[in-house]
Amino acid sequence: MARFSSSMSARPCASARAKPTRRRCKMGVQMKTGMKIAVAAGLGALFAAMPALAQAPAAAAPVVPTDAMVNKGDVSWMLVSTLLVIMMTIPGLALFYGGLVRSKNMLSVLMQVMVTFSLIVVLWAIYGYSLAFTEGNKFIGGFDRLFMKGIWDNVAGTFVNGATFSKGVVIPEIVFAAFQATFAGITCALIVGAFAERIKFAAVLMFMVIWFTFSYAPMAHMVWFWMGPDAYTSAAVVDEMNSKAGLLWQWGALDFAGGTVVHINAAVAGLVGAFMVGKRIGYGKEAFTPHSLTLTMVGSALLWVGWFGFNAGSALEANGFAALAFINTLFATAAAVLAWCVGEALLKGKASMLGAASGAVAGLVAITPAAGNVGIGGGLVIGLIAGFACLWGVSGLKKLLGADDSLDVFGVHGVGGIIGALLTGVFNSPNLGGPSAVGDWVTAAAIAPDAYSIASQVLTQAKAVLLTVVWSGVVSVVAFKIVDLVIGLRVSEEEEREGLDITSHGETAYHK
Repeated sequence: MARFSSSMSARPCASARAKPTRRRCKMGVQMKTGMKIAVAAGLGALFAAMPALAQAPAAAAPVVPTDAMVNKGDVSWMLVSTLLVIMMTIPGLALFYGGLVRSKNMLSVLMQVMVTFSLIVVLWAIYGYSLAFTEGNKFIGGFDRLFMKGIWDNVAGTFVNGATFSKGVVIPEIVFAAFQATFAGITCALIVGAFAERIKFAAVLMFMVIWFTFSYAPMAHMVWFWMGPDAYTSAAVVDEMNSKAGLLWQWGALDFAGGTVVHINAAVAGLVGAFMVGKRIGYGKEAFTPHSLTLTMVGSALLWVGWFGFNAGSALEANGFAALAFINTLFATAAAVLAWCVGEALLKGKASMLGAASGAVAGLVAITPAAGNVGIGGGLVIGLIAGFACLWGVSGLKKLLGADDSLDVFGVHGVGGIIGALLTGVFNSPNLGGPSAVGDWVTAAAIAPDAYSIASQVLTQAKAVLLTVVWSGVVSVVAFKIVDLVIGLRVSEEEEREGLDITSHGETAYHK
């Protein structure tokens, strides 16, 4: 999903230099040293961006052909996709997370997910959409769409159109804005699973405001903002149009539906939160048994169904690439379920329902950046690898990190997102059954098999992953510190032992 100029919408998958595709593209001494280096690098990037932010140019005129026609099929699909993503969050993610915590904290998790989603959607309407999807500089957009101004003419009854990934094909910008709002909402909601059962409700909301503003919106802009296919009218304007795109788009990073923007971004924030909020009372000594795996299974099923809108909707059109993203979401997820179950059976002697549900989410996460960027065989391989890798992420890696990541946000979304982002660079290759990427937006010609470099694309993907980790990490540390100083992060020991349902919300999920 990328935005074209001040009022055009679509999402990129690569840089317009040569690799944007038509598809779219939450410790020991060594760790401490690595964190210091990452923080220093991230602060340097933030400070370097500040002059550019202050001198952001005014948004250019929309690059939409005047004779373009809105296809009702495209609009219908995008509206349905938007609804599916809402279902992913409420009730999907809420029930998935809710079933995993103890019964005394069930409602607190439901509240954190639902209210966070609602808060971010409102902020998206006020300024988030403008910062993410209008022209500004390579780090952040401008203020051309504050309060969604200019997106439609209420007097004339006309709507501004935004481009998709096909020249001359448009959808109403208002549809794209709604679709993107759900992405912002679920990304922030993903984070709450990392510090569930011990954080103040007000602290969650304050953190989300800061993190959304300074991490989600810039990352969305850097990965998905470009000037649109219709802006590339001739070879003479290519360099100019490329220079107006987001930083990662200019690099050539492929991210169809949010491996970097959504999953890695949220996972790093969650991991930082797990460290800074601290471990739950009794962690490592008491059993924190999920109170309802039935609800967790229902939640994972809703996530899987809703994810078809998340991934296939990111094509922005009801076309073949939407279908490719759809079938990859189906196949890769199923493969990840099987891989996780096999891994559990080998390690523990039994495959569990929790493992199957977690495997489904792992597959969904990993295929997100690759959905419309890889072939069907590549999607299956990504799902299989993600199932095994994320099983290690929630067991071996979690022990190495030593953080109380309550619901394994980093183990699944971080590991799965990184695996998916890197493997996208591999299986996008036409030599491995992938669709390749657009190498020339003037003619919309794809990179030929003999010209596609897997090594080069994987390196670009790795750079995008690293920038996302550093950027989200730095913003998260600062945001949590501010919240801690202003209102405090944790509830009292007494409140934690009694449960957040009663102490934070005055109600209980179940009456005996």
